[in-house]
Amino acid sequence: MTQIQSSPAPTRAAPGPSWNVQGMTDTGKVRQINEDAFLVHPDATLWLVADGMGGHTRGDLASAGIVRAFSALTLPQRLSDRVDLAEATLLDLNAEFRALADAAHAGLTIGSTVVVLLAWGAYAVFLWVGDSRLYRWRHGRCERLTQDHSQVEELITYGRLRRDQAEAHPAANVITRAVGAADTLFVDMDYCPVEPGDRFLLCTDGLTKEVPEQAITAILTQDRDAATLCRDLLDRALRAGGRDNVTVVVACAPSTPGAIQ
Repeated sequence: MTQIQSSPAPTRAAPGPSWNVQGMTDTGKVRQINEDAFLVHPDATLWLVADGMGGHTRGDLASAGIVRAFSALTLPQRLSDRVDLAEATLLDLNAEFRALADAAHAGLTIGSTVVVLLAWGAYAVFLWVGDSRLYRWRHGRCERLTQDHSQVEELITYGRLRRDQAEAHPAANVITRAVGAADTLFVDMDYCPVEPGDRFLLCTDGLTKEVPEQAITAILTQDRDAATLCRDLLDRALRAGGRDNVTVVVACAPSTPGAIQ
């Protein structure tokens, strides 16, 4: 079953034309429970996707907990303060999940990957833990902005594995970092400029393990709104097998020249 969420009102990063944003999630064709979750914040240009750790206890509890915590945030005006608050929230959630696992689940892991995007004016800052990804489409080119925290990504970085061999590798599903996986959490973050017409895609690995990046680029290149792009991405993953939960959020920046300031 597909769950859909969009901004209940136009989402603004600064005075001017609004962003067009949509999020969708689907359990897929194999799994019985959807451990993914996503947020299209109703009052700010903050979006995230989270993927509860499959094979562990209560992955859906972790991903839903991340969404609930970020939904309740009162965001400060300055972007730098918003970034600090987002990082602090992830660190607090990490401690909360560790304590909950020890108290109620015999020490088993309650964890989730997450990628968060915060846009403000001419810049966007993103934070991530695990292998949920952020892409930026611009002028027909799609660039991955995050680097997976996974065993195969480490092997690729050190030249021990080619990227085209990654999906077939025995450790393809092994991540090295997640919210709730260890007592100490390191949150990666980076920033990028935003230009009119940019499209950002936040997604869980249920999309990227089924749909090659060339096909993702082709879909994002379509002259469609965020809702149609999300639907096309989900449909493509489901047609390819839908072996995992699939979650996408598409955020389209205003296309009017001079709108991003």
